[in-house]
Amino acid sequence: MADEHTPLIATVRVAQPRHRYPHHIVRRFCTIALSSCLLAGFVTFLVLLFIEPPGYHRGHQHGHHRDQWESSVGRPRDHPPSHQDVLDILFDTPSAEQAEKWSRYYTSGPHLAGQNYSQAEWTQNKWIEWGIPSDIVSYDVYLNYPVDHSLSLLRKSKDSSSSSPSSSSSWKVDFKATLEEDVLDKDPTSGLQDRIPTFHGYSASGNVTGSFVWVNYGTYQDFEDLRKANVSIEGKIAIARYGGIFRGLKIRRAQDLGAIGVILYSDPGDDGHVREDNGYGAYPNGPARNPTSVQRGSAQFLSERPGDPTTPGYPSKPGAPRAPVENVIPSIPSVPISYAEAVPLLKALNGHGPKADDFNQYWTRNLGLGYKGVDYNIGPSPDNVVINLFNEQKYVTTPLWNVVGVVNGTIPNEVIVVGNHRDAWIAGGAGDPNSGSAVLNEVIRSVGAALKAGWKPLRTIVFASWDGEEYSLIGSTEWVEEYLPWLSDSAVSYLNVDVGVRTPHFDASAAPLLHRLLREVVTAIPSPNQTVPGQTVGDLWNGRIKPMGSGSDFTAFQDFAGVPSLDFGFGGHRPEDPVYHYHSNYDSFAWMTNFGDPGFEYHRAMARVLGRTLVELANRPIIRFNATDYADALVNYVDQIESRLSTATTTSDSSDLDLATLSEDEIFNIRSRGGRSDTFAGPGAAALAPRGDPTDVKESLAHLRFTLAELRAKTERLDAAAQWVDDTIRAGVPWWKLWTRVKLGLAFVWVNKAYKGFERHFLYPEGLDGRTWFKHVVFAPGLWTGYAGAVFPGLQESIDSQDYVNA
Repeated sequence: MADEHTPLIATVRVAQPRHRYPHHIVRRFCTIALSSCLLAGFVTFLVLLFIEPPGYHRGHQHGHHRDQWESSVGRPRDHPPSHQDVLDILFDTPSAEQAEKWSRYYTSGPHLAGQNYSQAEWTQNKWIEWGIPSDIVSYDVYLNYPVDHSLSLLRKSKDSSSSSPSSSSSWKVDFKATLEEDVLDKDPTSGLQDRIPTFHGYSASGNVTGSFVWVNYGTYQDFEDLRKANVSIEGKIAIARYGGIFRGLKIRRAQDLGAIGVILYSDPGDDGHVREDNGYGAYPNGPARNPTSVQRGSAQFLSERPGDPTTPGYPSKPGAPRAPVENVIPSIPSVPISYAEAVPLLKALNGHGPKADDFNQYWTRNLGLGYKGVDYNIGPSPDNVVINLFNEQKYVTTPLWNVVGVVNGTIPNEVIVVGNHRDAWIAGGAGDPNSGSAVLNEVIRSVGAALKAGWKPLRTIVFASWDGEEYSLIGSTEWVEEYLPWLSDSAVSYLNVDVGVRTPHFDASAAPLLHRLLREVVTAIPSPNQTVPGQTVGDLWNGRIKPMGSGSDFTAFQDFAGVPSLDFGFGGHRPEDPVYHYHSNYDSFAWMTNFGDPGFEYHRAMARVLGRTLVELANRPIIRFNATDYADALVNYVDQIESRLSTATTTSDSSDLDLATLSEDEIFNIRSRGGRSDTFAGPGAAALAPRGDPTDVKESLAHLRFTLAELRAKTERLDAAAQWVDDTIRAGVPWWKLWTRVKLGLAFVWVNKAYKGFERHFLYPEGLDGRTWFKHVVFAPGLWTGYAGAVFPGLQESIDSQDYVNA
């Protein structure tokens, strides 16, 4: 019972108070940390907002708008060089004398892939000397080297009592080829003791004997013409002239049709007007082809996949698993020969089988050995006239060496890659590839001068001297396969110079994003040809930009990684030009100094073209792309597909077309059609019945046009935003216009991100039908051309094989 002593308040024990959230200490820490990060990020954004935009405005403030051709190298500076300063340095620094010096070094001895480490070391040391940190990056790759070979024309006497082809007493040697090029007193490298024999990269070893057939250029359609004329090459040796399509695909198709060997020669009829039968002297006494020149080269099936054939899609590092090579390199022997040694073989066919005249105009164009007594009969040769072809190759897995130099930029995840290959089939290689090597060295020397003057490029620049290009684009492909994740995130563009100079005529292939920049650059570089004072490279260029195909180191960047690429040089051909001895001992320093580029002025011009292109891409705040050009190009490509579809549905024979209206690329694209799109075509593939209705393809193309119209509207908005950002940065934004600066920053980030990723959107992860390494749906080498670019290749191949369901 309560009384006055009872406490008014009693203490009652209860549990500890519970916090509203579990892990409250962690939550409090994270809240504080994230708030601090947001605050720091906002402060950083404000600081950056008020920093002067790089490059443009500073030069504008100081009135730096002098003539770009005025010398600026060595001028003392009290501030880092402006964008125009850097352009001036890369214009003024390249030297014809220095380019000649580099050419002389690179062409002084053999430098086959996997056998040029001293040259790689020399290149690395030079780049480091010029201020470019550089390393040698190696890969273990599958290559072949020549051991022995022979080629003989055998004839059996009609009255011989022996009927056995293997009886040595019944056969006599009518002609035995030397398989060598003449040693020329006026061309020192042609007579080096360690000069490289004539051979094909990735050719099969073998010793075969059989009658033979002349197969024209050895295109897919040429073999179809033979099939229709009941001329079989099964069990026979095929003789084809070089031209138009990649040599490995000539061998591939002959192999598919049962040939036992292939001989390739260069017909002087394809040399244009400059030929001995037109009164021109042969090299070294004149500009015509030396009769003994031989075109070496790779026999790999380039349109299947490039790179080390044993490591498809992944880098050839030590210990990497190795895949079988049966589907990507030949299984029959092949040898290259000169036209001088092709003449006895072709004359042995005179009077046997149909003549080229009995076929269509594709067989009679550019026949250049008639004056030597060749009638261009197809054959086959009679049973008592055969060829023995012996070829021995040594296959090894051996290191090759890329030289890679890096100039770090302000923006870490935007990268420009510039490359040229260093390896060659011969001791020289003054045109291919070392005119490009000399040009690249001059650009790197110029970049080093700009860095010494205080330049810090906005974007990182990677320079590469690739090895193994000649065999199968190996060095560049393995590097791209190794660094694909980084390139996918960071690469802006790849610039390739292979044959930097072999003629005075500028030539280019490029992804459409780069078309406008290229046209602007060439109009800013003076041409060495000053017939009209003030002429630029652009004034003398025909303006044609070819689609990206293959045959050089841009292939892995463009077709596998989706990096917009540009391949350019003074390499266009005209009928009146001196003959370029491609992959021959006579592609030498002596040929270059006497016929290719006397004075090396075109080397200097090319270094200026490459240097300006590089600076415009690496140093402008907004990436120098134009997406609307790409959308317009896609519409043009659809026009080509519709034309192809129309041709396929109205005629199956290309012989009615007017050659005079077509370019070389178009002629060989037409002549190389054929094969199901899901694989390389085997015998009789073109005779398969059409599958599906071409009308359905027309409807699909109409829908494609509709989506391209939508794409164009979006690219116009993107390019307009880019122009606004560019103009605003040039004009400058006062510090008090905060909202304009915020808009500028956001637009800057959006535009560059959109440009950088644009090309990657055309990659299809599953790859093209039957050749899954090629991921780009817009560009790829033609299935049966190898070099020439095919646009919308999946559509082209389906239409060519009349597989309209697949299309």
